[in-house]
Amino acid sequence: MTVYELNKYMNERIPRELSCTWDNDGLMCCPDGNREVKKILFCMDVTPEAIDFAIENGYDLIISHHPLIFKGVKSVSGDFGIPARIIKLIKNDVSVMSFHTRFDAVDGGVNDALAEIFGLCDVEKVVCDGIEMMRIGTLKDEMTLEAFVALVKEKLGCDHLNFASHTGKVRRLAVLGGGGGGYIRDAQNAGADTYLSGEIGYHNLTDCNDYRINLVEAGHYFTENPSLKNLAKFVLEADSSIECGYYQTNIINQI
Repeated sequence: MTVYELNKYMNERIPRELSCTWDNDGLMCCPDGNREVKKILFCMDVTPEAIDFAIENGYDLIISHHPLIFKGVKSVSGDFGIPARIIKLIKNDVSVMSFHTRFDAVDGGVNDALAEIFGLCDVEKVVCDGIEMMRIGTLKDEMTLEAFVALVKEKLGCDHLNFASHTGKVRRLAVLGGGGGGYIRDAQNAGADTYLSGEIGYHNLTDCNDYRINLVEAGHYFTENPSLKNLAKFVLEADSSIECGYYQTNIINQI
């Protein structure tokens, strides 16, 4: 498939109508839309390191979750930031596609991946900002919050997280990858006793008893990164001959 053909397929597979109104994603950079796509690098963020890795290893295309271009680019210069990355991509004939909130919402996307990781049963969709992004389901067995937190660290690979206890018991779990601090009420109104997200925020965590829900903040990157394999599955449905690789872009350290 060419870059244009794959982009058309992905827009049909992950419809733009599922995106939040403030979002910007899709085909971010395209030096040659008729180039055949043989190798795709999947990553969370199109960092300079990810770009260099793609160039050095002969990738035709980068597909990321977070958009390469989110806010408007007001000038194009090779000195710094997103414009410099765009110039390097164009010079080396590497295209970029990004699928953000619509990949959060789509069946098989970020939040379905989280629901699957924790083995949720009877999974339902919850509307946030007019989009069915959040997922809620039931654990097979009730757990203490401390045991659940240990499970989160094991499953998501995060060595540090924040949590606040309301009941101390976890059975009905709502999940939303990434920045979910604004959707605690949606989780609580949907009947969750526990809400897992990437970023919840200090003040929300301290207000867990007002919200009447356990809160677990596991890190933006760690709650979304597992879904990249699902994104690759979408691509392979279109063309099983494409070679898929992954680049870990998390450079934030905690001690």
